[in-house]
Amino acid sequence: MDIKILITWLIPLFPLSGWLLWGLFGKYFKGLSGYIASGFVGVSFILSVVLFFIVAYSHGFTDTLYPWVHAGIFKAGVSAVIDRLSVVMLVMVTGVSTLVHIYSIGYMEGEKGFSRYFSFLNLFVFSMIMLVISNNLLLLYVFWEAVGFCSYVLIGFWYEKKSASDAGKKAFIVNRIGDFGFAAGIFLLFATTKTLNYETVFTFIPSMPVYTTTAIALLLFAGAVGKSAQFPLHVWLPDAMEGPTPVSALIHAATMVTAGVYMIARFHIIFSYSPAASEVVLAVGTFTAFFAAFIALTQFDIKRIIAYSTISQLGYMFMAVGIGSYTAGIFHLISHAVFKGLLFLTAGSVMHGLSGELDLRKMGGLYSKMKTTAVTFIVGGLALSGIPPFSGFFSKDAILADIYNKGFYFAWAIGEITALMTAFYIFRLIFLAFFSESKLDPAKHVHESSKIMTVPMIILASLAVIIGFLGMPPFNESLFYGFLHTDFKNAAVFAPAVNNVPWYILSLISVLMGLSGIYAAYILYIKKTVSPEKIKSIFKPLYALSYNKVYIDEIYNFLIVKPMLVFFDFLWRVVDIKIIDGAVNGTASAFSFFSVKARKIQNGMLMSYILTLSIGAVALLFYYFIR
Repeated sequence: MDIKILITWLIPLFPLSGWLLWGLFGKYFKGLSGYIASGFVGVSFILSVVLFFIVAYSHGFTDTLYPWVHAGIFKAGVSAVIDRLSVVMLVMVTGVSTLVHIYSIGYMEGEKGFSRYFSFLNLFVFSMIMLVISNNLLLLYVFWEAVGFCSYVLIGFWYEKKSASDAGKKAFIVNRIGDFGFAAGIFLLFATTKTLNYETVFTFIPSMPVYTTTAIALLLFAGAVGKSAQFPLHVWLPDAMEGPTPVSALIHAATMVTAGVYMIARFHIIFSYSPAASEVVLAVGTFTAFFAAFIALTQFDIKRIIAYSTISQLGYMFMAVGIGSYTAGIFHLISHAVFKGLLFLTAGSVMHGLSGELDLRKMGGLYSKMKTTAVTFIVGGLALSGIPPFSGFFSKDAILADIYNKGFYFAWAIGEITALMTAFYIFRLIFLAFFSESKLDPAKHVHESSKIMTVPMIILASLAVIIGFLGMPPFNESLFYGFLHTDFKNAAVFAPAVNNVPWYILSLISVLMGLSGIYAAYILYIKKTVSPEKIKSIFKPLYALSYNKVYIDEIYNFLIVKPMLVFFDFLWRVVDIKIIDGAVNGTASAFSFFSVKARKIQNGMLMSYILTLSIGAVALLFYYFIR
């Protein structure tokens, strides 16, 4: 077997083996489960890096491990597509996952479900790897659902806690809505092309009617909206914070939520031949980026602030792919995976040091007590705010510059306002947690996390500084663009550039927005020149709207959940109990009634039997003669 083929299938094999090993025999390994599971994913990372360089210095390839389904004209195998997009995603997924696994050893120490946790964490990584390398839509859909299942299990890891089990169910159910559209899109694609193989499907797209392409693209996008938590299916992701913090880092940074953006990039030919569908992607991404940032402004739960930040940053990625800037979208995906993974791990470190505390109003003065956590958190905050030289500056500005130069001025303006809000809410968190007056409970022993937790944080912080330089402006002359853009060369150009504004002018505007947001947070929470309470009273309706998350959960509860509960109650009480059970029980009662009457015929009296037989014989003769 060719070495590159062997490496391709070994990459998912290690986390799959870990899932089986810890799931079946985890109780025998006890504390070793975390170390060995981390080692398995670490090997997958090393192999992914090797595969990256093989593809970088040669070319991509496809391979079928074995034929899977062959029914009539339908054929699908367990097959992989390895190209530049695949290897970039593989390195990101396995790299961040390795650090999350190592961090989890310290964070989850002492948990009774320790081996179960690492079993499903390995399964999560295996599912995401297979989703990335799948070469047909059936295999993609299987692992699309598998990452959804893993998120359900891991979000509800502490299932004895009602809020955690409810959050897991919410994530699973909300994703089913988007996945229904995704499945319908796959069915329509097969009905049109008679195949689900990527390469064959793509050859049909240029000759396909635009309305069909648009319908397929929008249905596939419905799946992306669910997986990547875009409005209106974003509601599951903030509640997913009920799971362990390393799970939040994995879901929000490297795996599940990136699947939607990756899927659109993988099927860029379909979207690029449907300008209408791409504009829907742009509109949804633009609105979601602003909407989620607006909610994050007033929250006090540190993990939920970062969760809404994830929703907002995914909006930027959808803005990029919505205008056909697929390379910029993937670059922000990679950059975001690093600094958002960092932010979640540092938030977990804060929780760990404060015995699970999440409320900013009960923190303050942590810098002197948790310096490593504080410094790495600030690095993540600067990257998220788009301040140079951190990675978010390079990746976010590449998107905003392309949006402006392609003439989508309104989307660009919303993106810049969102950048200001982003810098404000993340530094509001940093200032309140680390630099404001301490509001800590004196009984709590605040401490820095162990090295097994801080080392992954330091590595991610270092990457948040370094990785951005791969996209040095001007972006279309950068290393990352030069490596990846060839995978998107067959995309139809539906949004050509109409401006050629120099990158440094647009970047200057973005940096000023970020610095303005940081300065506003400094004025309010450190210098206290202006009282936050005064701002709150002036903008009371807007504050209430943001603090209550625009009442989206309440609206859904009123318009969807309660009516459905009433309907289901009707099905249970009326249709199930009275009609279905009533029919079954009524039939049994009728037979019981008639059998009681009929058995009186069997009375043991010979004269009664002769009379019955005589009546029967007469009835038969009567029927015979009148027929």
